[in-house]
Amino acid sequence: MVVDPAGWSLWPAPAKLNLFLHITGRRPDGYHQLQTVFRILNWGDDIALRVRPDGQIRREGGSVAGVAEADDLAVRAAILLKKSANIAQGADIRIEKRIPAGGGFGGGSSDAATVLVALNALWSAGLDVDALATLGLSLGADVPVFVRGHNAWAEGVGEELVPLDLPPAWYLLVDPGVHVPTAALFQSADLTRDAAPAKISDFASGALLGNAFEPVLRRREPAIEGVFQALSSIGRPQLTGSGSGCFVEFATRAAAEQALAQLPGRLRAWVVAGAARSPLLDTLEQLKRI
Repeated sequence: MVVDPAGWSLWPAPAKLNLFLHITGRRPDGYHQLQTVFRILNWGDDIALRVRPDGQIRREGGSVAGVAEADDLAVRAAILLKKSANIAQGADIRIEKRIPAGGGFGGGSSDAATVLVALNALWSAGLDVDALATLGLSLGADVPVFVRGHNAWAEGVGEELVPLDLPPAWYLLVDPGVHVPTAALFQSADLTRDAAPAKISDFASGALLGNAFEPVLRRREPAIEGVFQALSSIGRPQLTGSGSGCFVEFATRAAAEQALAQLPGRLRAWVVAGAARSPLLDTLEQLKRI
C-alpha cells in the first residue's frame, strides 16, 4: 500500500471477466436471472483516496471516461457509505482509468467497490463485508463480487455468490471500442433468456461455454464481429459481461504474448493474469498492518 506525504493512499480496482454467461429467466420486476463465473484479473484501475475533515466528497482530475462527477459510481459509493455509516469525514477521490468503459470488464463497478472497501477502512466506519456488499448491490449488480474479492460462481442478478478456486491463467483482452448500452441490450428481442439452469460441476467439467449476449452483439456490431474473426485464428474468443470486450484464455503468459504479437496492430489489446483473489484484499491487509 502506498501513502504519500500529502495523505493519499492508493488502492487497486481490478477488472473482471465472465468466463461464461447464461440467462435462465426473467423476474416479475423485469430483472434477468443469470448464471456466470466471475474471474478477477491482476489488472485494472487505480483509486487514490485522501480523507477530508470537512465532510465533502470530491473527485479530482476532471472527467473520468466521460462520466460526470455526480454520475460516477465511485463518488456515489463514497456518498452512500458516508450516509449509511453516519460518517462526518469526507474524501478526495482520484481515478486512474485503464479499464475501458462499456467493455464488460467491470470498471465502474470495481471502482465503486474499491471506494466502499477502502473508505470503510480509512474512515473506521466498521461495516462488515456483508453490509458493504449490500450497499454495493444498490449501485450495480457486479459491485458485490468486487467487494468480496473472490472469483465466484454467480446467480440471481449476479449477487448470489459462491467463491471458486480457479486455476492460474493468462488472458488476451481486446477492446473493440464499442460502448454497448446495457439496458437496451437486455431488452433485445433476439436475446436468449431461457437457458437451462446449470451447476458448478458443469462449469468444472468444461461443459458451460458461451455468453448469451455474444450472438446479439456480433450481429449488431461489425467491430465486435471483426475482433472475433481476428481472435479465432489464435484461440477460442469469448465475450465478457454485456459489454463489447473480448478475450482468449491461455495457460501461460508466453502463449498469450505470442498470440498478442499475431494480432493486427490497430486492435487495442492487453495480456493480463487471472488473480487467485482480488488485489484489493491484499491492500486492505497491508493497511491493517500499518
